[in-house]
Amino acid sequence: MREVVVYSRKGCHLCEVVKETLATLEGHADFQWREVDIDDDPELLQKFNDEIPVVFINGRKAFKYRMEKERFLRALTARGD
Repeated sequence: MREVVVYSRKGCHLCEVVKETLATLEGHADFQWREVDIDDDPELLQKFNDEIPVVFINGRKAFKYRMEKERFLRALTARGD
């Protein structure tokens, strides 16, 4: 099973869109996802402040700002380490 991490923050519209997309795809592909609020960690805030949302698949950056369903599924398959 692949691990998907979404780095985001409260009040971020693009973050909400990415999370809704992941919720829609749950159960249709072999992955688990979790959200990390960058505002809770000064290091993450410095690293991702201007890039959210950022999506990592199995520890590798896959998307930032936007994520389409089809591209996510292709990336998920490609990163099925």
